[in-house]
Amino acid sequence: MRLSPHDREAILRATAEVAGPQARALLFGSRTDDSARGGDIDLLVELPQPGADALALSLRLSARIQRRIGLRRIDVLVADPATPVTPLLALARREGVAL
Repeated sequence: MRLSPHDREAILRATAEVAGPQARALLFGSRTDDSARGGDIDLLVELPQPGADALALSLRLSARIQRRIGLRRIDVLVADPATPVTPLLALARREGVAL
């Protein structure tokens, strides 16, 4: 996993603040490959209950993380039990590494 301990802690703290303490953050995409270089930060945030505005939550979380770790490309995918499983969501769940 190519995230510094500071970045990892900042993401976990921001996720708990914005999405709640029960939310689970997973890193997926190129940052999970230790041999790769560069790349954006792809996150899947899984919520335990349906009902959240996924787009608003994704934008708030991305902004909060950027304020803490600096301007980097961060993509946040938000899913709850009612979210339809798309190919991207299936990939994120299959390859995601829990932070």
